[in-house]
Amino acid sequence: MRLTLLGTGDARQVPVYGCECQACVRAHIDERWRRRPCCALIECGDQRWLIDSGLPDLTERFAPRSFNGIFQTHYHADHAQGLLHLRWGQGLVIPVHGPVDPEGLADLYKHPGILDFSRPFEAFETRLFGELSVTALPLQHSRPTLGYLLEGEGRRIAYLTDTVGLPDNTLAHLQREPLDLLVLDCSMPPQPQAPRNHNDLNLALACIDQLRPVAAVLTHVGHTLDAWLMEHRGTLPGNVSVGFDGCVL
Repeated sequence: MRLTLLGTGDARQVPVYGCECQACVRAHIDERWRRRPCCALIECGDQRWLIDSGLPDLTERFAPRSFNGIFQTHYHADHAQGLLHLRWGQGLVIPVHGPVDPEGLADLYKHPGILDFSRPFEAFETRLFGELSVTALPLQHSRPTLGYLLEGEGRRIAYLTDTVGLPDNTLAHLQREPLDLLVLDCSMPPQPQAPRNHNDLNLALACIDQLRPVAAVLTHVGHTLDAWLMEHRGTLPGNVSVGFDGCVL
């Protein structure tokens, strides 16, 4: 099983428009430090599924029928804007499995085009796609949001972005068996007060300590966290790293 992080940035991305912090300056100079909207690709057996669709150029990155569908975590624009263009394709149907959310994004439900939103996930529902098992995990965010437990080929991966901490029932579900890999939201450096919608580094490390995965990778990274890490090198635990766009896990 292979997970590729196609985009690892928060809603502002890196560099942030008009910002001159050291992280944004670095990203302007070196393309490798740019962070685009959160999006990933999970591959297992003959299955290839996108996780989220925040990248606006999905139609250029992926030829028709080169992936099976999309696991949508939620419908904030930075995670779903790629659907607005993708829907106007022709000659195929793309299933989009995501949370129950009557609002969706813009007019997607009214004009879905080739996108099929007919089978939203229920909390803790498991679906099988060939060799890939996918379980929907409720997260804590400002609108209905799911993380995904991905199991197949002897591996167990949790992809949890756009959350502030973890709900008790999600935490308990993930603690049933060891995780090989945890990909976790961490948008900000340590904050003096608990954040409202996304993990800061303190919360992210607390979640990692509770779940004890073999390895953890931080995603949904903002420029303030990048800048903080530039000044605090070597502070992360040995099994924790920061994801980057194009990272293959």
